Amino acid sequence: ILTGDDEDEEIYSTEDCEFAVKKRKKDHFRNNTDSQCFYREKWIYVHKESTRERHGYCTLGEAFNRLDFSSAIQDIRRFNYVVKLLQLIAKSQLTSLSGAAQKNYFNILDKIVRKVMEDQYNPRLIKDLLQDLSSTLCILIRGVGKSVLVGNINIWICRLETILLWQQQLKNLQMNKQVNNGLTLSDLPLHMLNNILYRFSDGWDIITLGQVTPTLYMLSEDRQLWKKLCQYHFAEKQFCRHLIPSEKGHIDWKLMYFALQKYYPIKEQYGDTLHFCRHCSILFWKDTGHPCTASDPNTCLMPVSPQHFIDLFKF
Repeated sequence: ILTGDDEDEEIYSTEDCEFAVKKRKKDHFRNNTDSQCFYREKWIYVHKESTRERHGYCTLGEAFNRLDFSSAIQDIRRFNYVVKLLQLIAKSQLTSLSGAAQKNYFNILDKIVRKVMEDQYNPRLIKDLLQDLSSTLCILIRGVGKSVLVGNINIWICRLETILLWQQQLKNLQMNKQVNNGLTLSDLPLHMLNNILYRFSDGWDIITLGQVTPTLYMLSEDRQLWKKLCQYHFAEKQFCRHLIPSEKGHIDWKLMYFALQKYYPIKEQYGDTLHFCRHCSILFWKDTGHPCTASDPNTCLMPVSPQHFIDLFKF
């Protein structure tokens, strides 16, 4: 099933693969209700040590359940946030997941893929997640002799096989062409189309929109548009290290954006994020609230980025 950089280098024997396929029906992706519990409150107390009042630790798997990420992906404001969180876990935290956390992780991932296939919403985002996840799993499975993964190796092989299947399905995804006899994007005046492009914070979204019509392509190549995008995401001192002049001697801001993106993180934008209450040490979705005991709860709230969320559960 798996090969390294050299196609002739087989990682697993045929017997291992056959055993994995047979074991798949019994062990892989059981019914979601086997491991998931549902809570009325969508918040969790984050504690890193045992006290008289609270025993044990708060785990990543527990947070998956209590914060109800399975429902969060159905909210368009939270979808990108949850996908980014799963992507960061795929890159660095897979080895720290417990058995329950693994199951919750892949259950949520399965629902995300199904949502993208059905709604055709943001397939590029999930493609990036699956690519990072498959790359990490290939590396970790090779080190199975060092016991770097929790669980049976055959289950992880089956999971990787499922990820490869998802990638193929997304690759073959055909976007439905909607028939609309009313006003379309092409009917908008140039200044409105330009304003729409200036609202994007991701360079790839600008390029994708520019492929729709020749007019949008012309607007998407505007130097000032890419300059504004660079200024939004990166500091001026970072520009000086990676100046890319065009043939006419001007700075090529479009190339500059993608060059800087390789070296520096871009600003993240989400419709909704988790929040942390410094007074109560509680993590929660802002619109669901939590039982805060502070006199002025709003002064205690802090938005939590996906990376900050992971840092809260590093012990």
